[in-house]
Amino acid sequence: MDRRALLRHLLWVPALAVPATARADEAALWRLLQAGGQVVLMRHAATTPGVGDPPGFALGNCRTQRNLSDEGRQDAQRLGRLLRARGIPVERVLASPWCRCVETARLVFGRDPEIEPALGNLFGRPAQEAGQVAQLRRLVRPGQAGNLFMVTHGSTTLALTGVSPAQGEMVVLSPQAAGDFQVAGRLAAR
Repeated sequence: MDRRALLRHLLWVPALAVPATARADEAALWRLLQAGGQVVLMRHAATTPGVGDPPGFALGNCRTQRNLSDEGRQDAQRLGRLLRARGIPVERVLASPWCRCVETARLVFGRDPEIEPALGNLFGRPAQEAGQVAQLRRLVRPGQAGNLFMVTHGSTTLALTGVSPAQGEMVVLSPQAAGDFQVAGRLAAR
């Protein structure tokens, strides 16, 4: 087999190799979201290259931050269409004050999110982690008819759940009593 044929083969096979159990788990997560009452941590969509924000960035000035790429904007719009097509009820939308999270929320849900400082980026800010995680736990509570979507950062999701999501990926939490929760699973926008 020549190199091009081998490469095509290697790129094609994994798409077919998704185990049936993974597809069943994904279907169960979509049903869980359709029933409502879940909390969804969504990492912002794809951004321009880099990690963190440039030195001297300002939350009130999007030009000083790392922002969504064109691909990220398209991905966010696609996710919004997917959520609507699947009939996912949305009770509230919260977002980190970072521009990439606010823009992701607007593109996915078609409305301005409520800004929630507890969803702020923890990357490079380890001293803030304990306080923010405590605030986030208070937001994860049962009793909602629809789902609570929180658009945030990978570092913030990791600190709360132990899961490091890809850009645009959702981590579904099933709230329990007293700020506790169970990670129900992860969904990528497809």
